[in-house]
Amino acid sequence: MTQDSTGDVVISPTGWVAEQARTYEESGGTEGTTIQGAPCLLLDYRGRRTGQWRRTVLIYDRDGDDYLIVASYGGADQHPQWYLNLRSEPEVRLRVGTERFAARAETLSPQEKARVWPHLVETFAPYEGYQKKTERDIPVVRLSRIQG
Repeated sequence: MTQDSTGDVVISPTGWVAEQARTYEESGGTEGTTIQGAPCLLLDYRGRRTGQWRRTVLIYDRDGDDYLIVASYGGADQHPQWYLNLRSEPEVRLRVGTERFAARAETLSPQEKARVWPHLVETFAPYEGYQKKTERDIPVVRLSRIQG
């Protein structure tokens, strides 16, 4: 695990994620902003056991003013760690392009997920295969900017 330049965020231990997170942050959000052509953001969240801020890179889509992220974990049978942490502590920090702001995370209901899922698959086609690969219902999370 590595820390960001301020030392306050532990970056994902996954090599390509860590490299992209560093590029994204160090460029001020002007580089490293896509994954396989899909837009991505930096998600900073608190570890549920340590309280330490952690960072990962995730593909996103928009729903009005909100951002949507998918806890796909490549179709694995368990949830990604970042998702488990969001369920414990929904207050997060985002970098979307050049903008940084606080947000609140909320897992979508099955009805809301059904409404947005087709557009998420348009944004990143592999999501469809990931859902078929696992019996786990892949959560979709809404990130809403905290005003003020």
